[in-house]
Amino acid sequence: MEGTEVRKLAALEDTHWWYRERRHLLAAALTGVQPGRALDVGAAGGGNTRVLRELGWDAAALEYGPEGAQVAAERGIPVMRADATLLPVQTGAMDLVVAFDVLEHLVDDDACAREIHRVLRPGGTFLVAVPCDPRLWSSHDEAVGHVRRYTRPTLQDLLQRNGFQVESMTSWNVLLRPVVALRRKASNGSDLDDLHPLVNAGLRTVITAERYLPVKKLPGVSLLVTARRP
Repeated sequence: MEGTEVRKLAALEDTHWWYRERRHLLAAALTGVQPGRALDVGAAGGGNTRVLRELGWDAAALEYGPEGAQVAAERGIPVMRADATLLPVQTGAMDLVVAFDVLEHLVDDDACAREIHRVLRPGGTFLVAVPCDPRLWSSHDEAVGHVRRYTRPTLQDLLQRNGFQVESMTSWNVLLRPVVALRRKASNGSDLDDLHPLVNAGLRTVITAERYLPVKKLPGVSLLVTARRP
């Protein structure tokens, strides 16, 4: 992600409906899990790393770009600058690795999956979020540096061939998918915007409602996965 996009994200993420709900989903996925050592891969400015640390995890951010690493450091988050396909972490050292909206940026997503498998201890957890459905490809994807959008089969295959057991795979941003599809057809760049407070509140209401509805198997905008190193 470009430095300007990282700074824009850092300024928006505390209030923006999408980032707020993604932080909720991360925290919900860790309900009842005993904290340990965690790595947030592709952390940008460390928004999700903050969630991990608030939950009691000994968590560090890993970010390739200088701007994201600087933002994380300014926030007081332990941060490493490194490539997600060559992690500077000892084998089996991590109890948890989070890679939210990272794999789609990598030409060699297999290399990243292999490295994450390596640094996790046996029984360790890998939490993944990726954009899904190639039919939703738009100038937004190009603007934020996406290489691909996944499908359920392609994501499951990526994880399984690199040694992971997929425990759950659910759709996210299902209710707003038609809105996203229409907006991105008409867009000519990133849709990471500072929304009017009323619009932001309305979208937050819709995405929050999704927590309580049986829609997680329907087509959405993103896929969320909990996988494990056996």
